[in-house]
Amino acid sequence: MNIVILGTGNTATVLGHMFKRARHEVVQIFGRDASAASKLAYELDTESTNYWSVIKKDADIYLIAVSDSAIEEVAGHLHVPGKIVVHTAASVPKDILKKTSHHYGVFYPLQSLRKDREESPEVPVFIDASDEKTKQKLESLAHSIAGGQVAEANDQTRIKLHIAAVFVSNFTNYLYALAEEYCRKENLDFKQLHPLIQETAARVNSLSPGQAQTGPAVRHDMETIKKHLDLLQSHPQLKRMYEFMSDAILTGH
Repeated sequence: MNIVILGTGNTATVLGHMFKRARHEVVQIFGRDASAASKLAYELDTESTNYWSVIKKDADIYLIAVSDSAIEEVAGHLHVPGKIVVHTAASVPKDILKKTSHHYGVFYPLQSLRKDREESPEVPVFIDASDEKTKQKLESLAHSIAGGQVAEANDQTRIKLHIAAVFVSNFTNYLYALAEEYCRKENLDFKQLHPLIQETAARVNSLSPGQAQTGPAVRHDMETIKKHLDLLQSHPQLKRMYEFMSDAILTGH
């Protein structure tokens, strides 16, 4: 398929490279930052523009990969009747694109994408479409980069998935950051925790998170919990987090 990508950030970059490896042709990159657009276009061996008036009108798919708050503005400049226009956001309804074309939808990669990674992670793709023809095209595109990890998800399902993703990715990483800062202040090497982090993540491949839960709270080891809290007196933010999390595990919610 011939694809125009509108955006130059992490999602645009990673998907652009995945499309290229799947032998699709990225025919143009649009970006308000001309330098960023030119850089990504060079990586994908294509052309770039930062002018709305020169966006190609003959591509198969127009992929809007910008911040959620910018999607409506970008869509307002795009009018390509008969073509397929999609955005990549979980929390934005697909109908925000209905004035761009009769064929529109969502191409949502459920993954934390970073353009500075040399290898792309597995990227499950959730799609939504205005009509059957668009759905079939998006399914084909998604399968070409995600294999069997493709599913339909309407506006409500996507935002619920996004909430779950925030818990398993963003909030979990914040806990890593708190632990790293604690280690720094206490002259500990955070890297010594890497094997534990990897083992905990790997367990959910074969067990439910509830079954995989370990630690003093799940064992109701109140003596250890008290010792930990005493040591955290000089780390009030961590202490509050420890108390909240331990209480939630102890009470089962």
